[in-house]
Amino acid sequence: MALIHCDFFSEVLTISTSMTVILPEETTTQIGLKNNRSDGKVPVLYLLHGFSDDHTIWTRRTSIERYAAEYGIAVVMPQVDHSFYTDMQYGKKYWTFISEDLPRIARSFFPLSAKREDNFVAGLSMGGYGAFKWALRKPEQFAAAASLSGVLDIATHIVKEREQDDPIGNALFHVYGEQDLQGTEHDLFFVINNLLKNEQQLPQLFQACGTEDFLWEDNQKFFQFAEANNLPLVHTFSEGAHEWGYWDVKIQEVLAWLPIERG
Repeated sequence: MALIHCDFFSEVLTISTSMTVILPEETTTQIGLKNNRSDGKVPVLYLLHGFSDDHTIWTRRTSIERYAAEYGIAVVMPQVDHSFYTDMQYGKKYWTFISEDLPRIARSFFPLSAKREDNFVAGLSMGGYGAFKWALRKPEQFAAAASLSGVLDIATHIVKEREQDDPIGNALFHVYGEQDLQGTEHDLFFVINNLLKNEQQLPQLFQACGTEDFLWEDNQKFFQFAEANNLPLVHTFSEGAHEWGYWDVKIQEVLAWLPIERG
């Protein structure tokens, strides 16, 4: 595998930013690692970070490079600050960046497939929300999406955070201002209802959350909604908290679940 730290300019953000990229490499003499690589364009997993992290965190806290090697998949990990993958009320346009700018730029630099069946997105916490938001608002772009301990009931979550005078609540004010998010494009339940109403094809969904996680209620609410609406959702709920030991295990399950066409 090739591990690349990529600094580049974003026209949407009007600033230089960064992404960490893992690219598959077929090898025969490397000891201790099984690498696979298909000819031509390669499938890609966009892997999103949480609220307190950045584009380097998945490589620092997990063995994602080793896990991805056998699947012949590229992994693109962007930097999005505290944005909740949103065009911020008082900040930069991170939704436009993530959904439009990033894929175009990444494909111009690296041999990534643009086919829907080769594109996947996953993330944890804020990034779990971002992964489902991106895949559900742009279902034509992704075959599958995974949320690990995601902030899936964003409208309720924001109300709770606004009651706290702390750095998280202050940061979220810059993202959403004082908007009521229920029934808006930020609300996953609203987005899914629109998809169902318009009979649009949904990506395959994977949801994981630990039973000791502070976002457990969010995830239970989403799961019950998915069950009631017959969404294409695979779920795994087990003992675990909001921490990297849990996510390190679950990202391996996500990679094994992804509908990757093997070369």
